Amino acid sequence: MSSATPTPGTPPVRRLSLAGVLRLRRPSEIWFKPALSSVAAVAPPNLLLLAFGRLDLAMYTMAGSLCALYAHNRPYAARARTLAWVVLGMLGGVAVALVTASLTRNAVVLVTVGALLAAVQKTLCDATRVGPPGNVVLTFISSAALFVPQTLDHIPGHLALAAAAGVWAWLVGMAPALVRPHGPERRATAQALNAAAAYAATGGTGDGHASARAAGYAAVQAAWQTLLSLPATGTRATTRHALERLVVRAEVALAAPADTDPERLRGWALALRGGGRIPRTGGTPEDREELLGVDAELAARPAPLRQRLGPLAPIAARTALGCALAGYASLALGIGRPYWALVTAAALYQANLTLTWSRAVQRVVGNLAGVLLFAAIAPLAHLGQALLVLCCLALNFGAEALITRNYWLGSVCVTPMALLVTEFAGYQAPGDLMTERAVDTLVGALVGFLAAVAVTNRRAGNRVEQAVAAADRAREGAARLLAEPAPATGALEAARRSLAAALTDLRATADGAAGEWWGRALPQERVVLAEQSGHRTLAEVVRRRAARPDLDTGTRTEDVRP
Repeated sequence: MSSATPTPGTPPVRRLSLAGVLRLRRPSEIWFKPALSSVAAVAPPNLLLLAFGRLDLAMYTMAGSLCALYAHNRPYAARARTLAWVVLGMLGGVAVALVTASLTRNAVVLVTVGALLAAVQKTLCDATRVGPPGNVVLTFISSAALFVPQTLDHIPGHLALAAAAGVWAWLVGMAPALVRPHGPERRATAQALNAAAAYAATGGTGDGHASARAAGYAAVQAAWQTLLSLPATGTRATTRHALERLVVRAEVALAAPADTDPERLRGWALALRGGGRIPRTGGTPEDREELLGVDAELAARPAPLRQRLGPLAPIAARTALGCALAGYASLALGIGRPYWALVTAAALYQANLTLTWSRAVQRVVGNLAGVLLFAAIAPLAHLGQALLVLCCLALNFGAEALITRNYWLGSVCVTPMALLVTEFAGYQAPGDLMTERAVDTLVGALVGFLAAVAVTNRRAGNRVEQAVAAADRAREGAARLLAEPAPATGALEAARRSLAAALTDLRATADGAAGEWWGRALPQERVVLAEQSGHRTLAEVVRRRAARPDLDTGTRTEDVRP
């Protein structure tokens, strides 16, 4: 139950704080996987080009190689599809950029096309929830390609290089499946169990219980999204059903934290690490009924892409306007690489204005520190092209290893790497590169943020209203089933999961809208009341189930190997 106090509304203007913006977090659990994948995907193409004396073509191979950064949290069947779409999206953006660059050298036109591409890439990445690094890598490559002199007859060859590197990146991304074919889904389930244990440790009323509950439901929803992307039949289904039972236990813990042993949940999570057997929570008829509720979710189709694109219109407008104005401002200052300012603006835009402000600060700090790091590295890199490539690979690893600690820390490595990549075609004066990059960073961040302030997201309040209504409908549906003496098999479990998903979406939507400026006052009181009543109903569902024969409390293991 939420302890928040209902308030009549939200002020239309909020302070933009610097507190915590640069604070370092714990590293991602799999920080080394994207870092190693990036090096494994980038190194062979670059070393081959080095051997043939054609490092000037590295931009095209890197377009495909950098696709290996995506989809590391997805099960391998879903990862294969996602990586394929990322590669195709990268090739599409590069193709548009190369054709445009071959038809015109007008810098204003090139910036305009780059801004429109950035808006399309941002919108599609957000709508499809492709995950980190999102649109930034796509925009960086397509924007850089716009400002490389190009001819139509060379485009097929350059796209072929990008496609070949993209196929290699796909293979690199899928390679871990040979060692741990069930790793992503086991990891997602363990995260859900640990998050539920953290909430259970508060007893539902202790310090930090509200944030722990929100984090718990978010982790459980992420685990369900992961598991529901797996096949429902076949050899992989056995593992999936075993993990589903554990996620159900995490859900139960979130609904009844006072009656849950957090150490038991942590023990299950620990058992999922590595390649051991999957813990089993019991095999009673009640377990099978719960999984029928899971199967009901499979019949629900995701919202059409067009429907998901609608709420993102303000973000798309911010991206297009901010990137265009940043590029134009860079041109007006006489800087030769306006795409740096364009990419800086594109990297800022987050779910709301407050998060965009945080990212702007992180981007500026990280890029300026990265410029200083480039000054230290450049003399070594200029000793030979082999050292230039090796320095880029080291920075590539560092960027992916550090960026989960905080975005600015990863940018410290990304910036010198981007500067060194511009020297693959020939060494340049470090002072000029550093000056241009620093100025473009400041211009892109300032102009991009001002564009975000100018383009308001007035739909945020409407989306909160819709999320409240959806949570109320889900709660009412669960309450009706609770009123029945014997609900249909699996119906109560499906209703519980639907209500949990609605409450998670409500909290995420309310948090996103709370970070916007100039919007109408949010229905904060309705949000709090919807959350309170919804979580009470979830607890009632758990108590109703507890009145039935208990599940086996022993911890056994499924005869399932990774």
